[in-house]
Amino acid sequence: MNSIPNNAIRQLLLLILILLIGYVLFIYLKTFLPAFLGAYTLYVLMRKYMFILQGKHKWNKNLAAALLMLLSFLIIMVPILVFANMMTSRVAWAINHSSEILTSIKNFIAQYERKYEIQILTDENIKRISTMAAETLPKILGATFETLTTILIMYFILYFMLVDGRKMESHFYEWVPLKDENILLLRRELNMLVNSNAIGIPLIALIQGLVALIGYVILGVDKPIFWFVITCIAAMLPVVGAAAAYIPISVVFFANGATGKGIIMMIYGLGVIGVSDNVFRFWLQKKLGDVHPLITVFGVIIGVSMFGFIGLIFGPILISLFLLMIKIYANEFSPNKPHQ
Repeated sequence: MNSIPNNAIRQLLLLILILLIGYVLFIYLKTFLPAFLGAYTLYVLMRKYMFILQGKHKWNKNLAAALLMLLSFLIIMVPILVFANMMTSRVAWAINHSSEILTSIKNFIAQYERKYEIQILTDENIKRISTMAAETLPKILGATFETLTTILIMYFILYFMLVDGRKMESHFYEWVPLKDENILLLRRELNMLVNSNAIGIPLIALIQGLVALIGYVILGVDKPIFWFVITCIAAMLPVVGAAAAYIPISVVFFANGATGKGIIMMIYGLGVIGVSDNVFRFWLQKKLGDVHPLITVFGVIIGVSMFGFIGLIFGPILISLFLLMIKIYANEFSPNKPHQ
């Protein structure tokens, strides 16, 4: 019998040790995974400009990193702060007029109860809604704190990625046990996927929001800018999308007796706002990267459950990366292809 070479045994033991240590590190650091993914996303988007500032303009790497981080922080946080301010004012108004709102809702529901001879406001339903509201508020506060913590850690990681970018990339080439051509393919595809999702998803949502805003203004929707922001955020969510904004507006029109505007809003939402998503998504796929719509939809669903809000971007990347690794595996080990 042929004995197993000592070198192969040592290699196997070393791989097992690496996997065990990697597993332990992952278990205890998995809460920081969204921060790392966010930092990597921003690094891919800023990498080019970091190298330009350092190479062409001879900037100090710490100063260049600080400037790019500040600009990205403003681009990310200003819309969030504007939305938070708008939501705060709306919540404050709702609290001050809570009795009027509740009366209006009850009258609206009672109208449809009489019309269709159904009972909606049962004691059981009211209790269920109250319980749901009591459980949701702490979750929202907890998610807000967790998001702020993730952003701080993300920028901490991003700083070192930007400052040591070239060294980090050289180690990547040295350590990844793949052919050079597959390493280049992996890097190129990853960069394309990050750009396609990090730029494409928010851009499509913004376009949908602008298309919706035109309809809101024409139909005379109250506070159209507020609903424009809601539409942009809802458009990034899987399955429901922008319908989470224009359907409530239609319901408000119906509740106020403006049946014609309610019907027009529904038709405009389904026929124009909804279609604009597919039209501009197809166009952006050709510009930024050919990511199949099914990968985007299922990737967002998986990503949000795994990583939270950042999963909107990294969910589709995860599925695309899985398919890419199958392609690289076939290229590395297929018996029908030459090996180096």
